[in-house]
Amino acid sequence: MPYVTTQHLIDRFGQAELIQVTNAEDPAATTVNATRVTNAVADIGALIDAKLAARYALPLATVPLVLLNVAADLVRARLYDDRIPDRLADREKAALKLLDQIAEGTLSLGLDAAAQPTPPSDGPQYFSGRSVFTADSLSDYAP
Repeated sequence: MPYVTTQHLIDRFGQAELIQVTNAEDPAATTVNATRVTNAVADIGALIDAKLAARYALPLATVPLVLLNVAADLVRARLYDDRIPDRLADREKAALKLLDQIAEGTLSLGLDAAAQPTPPSDGPQYFSGRSVFTADSLSDYAP
């Protein structure tokens, strides 16, 4: 499930802006370039997944509004490429900062217990099982 859809982007930013920004090379275009939107949504989805994967079980069952907003601002910035206005660049920076705070756990997504942060798994791990070295297997080496 994507974090944001084309319809979300149209509802938030307007169809005229999406047509313009997705067809920068064709000012006479009258429709949204679906391929550009799909690629931007996929790129930003991968970024969000990479940030949240260590803390949350993915894919999320539902997309919290805060993530939808973050995704929308990041996709919008991605669609502008190098032509991004300063006010949108500021929104992109704010969205990335918010995403980092979510990933660090300083900001909660407000998800149910099943989707809450998982404990870190980078500590030592212990396994019990059949011993490799036994008195019999070492008998040739013991004095």
